[in-house]
Parts: sequence; structure tokens; C-alpha cells
Amino acid sequence: MDKKFKIKRSIVFPAIMLIYLAVMAWIGRDRLYRGEYLYYFGIVGVGLVIIVLLYFALRKKEKLQQERESNQYGTYRDDDSDD
Repeated sequence: MDKKFKIKRSIVFPAIMLIYLAVMAWIGRDRLYRGEYLYYFGIVGVGLVIIVLLYFALRKKEKLQQERESNQYGTYRDDDSDD
């Protein structure tokens, strides 16, 4: 294996945000105990939706960057073969 193992940004940031959301849900559990179910689960649900959207946006960005890097270098012979 010549490539070094690199943790992708599309995994790290959403994982950190998920941990943050879990901590905030734990801190805010008193609202759940008071019966404010819609508020509590609404905030948690919106947070989850944002984290999922962040994951897919970062993944798409990484794929586009990878495609740009792989298509960046070529030979002149590759350019002439399109004729």
C-alpha cells in the first residue's frame, strides 16, 4: 500500500457534529421531561437533517476534487486520440 490512510473530511465533520448534537440533546433533556416533545425532537431532527446534508455535500465535493486531480495530468498523445 503506497497510499497513506487519510480520514476523509466528509466523515470527520459530520461525526463531530453528531457528537455535538448528542451532547446538546443530553443537556436539553429537561425539556423532554417537561413534556415539550415537539420542540425537543424538532430540534434534534433538524440537526440530523443538517448533518446528513453536510455529509452528502462534503462527499460530492471530495469526488469532484478527486476527478479534477485524476484528470489534471495527461500526455499529448491522449489529447490527439480524440480525433
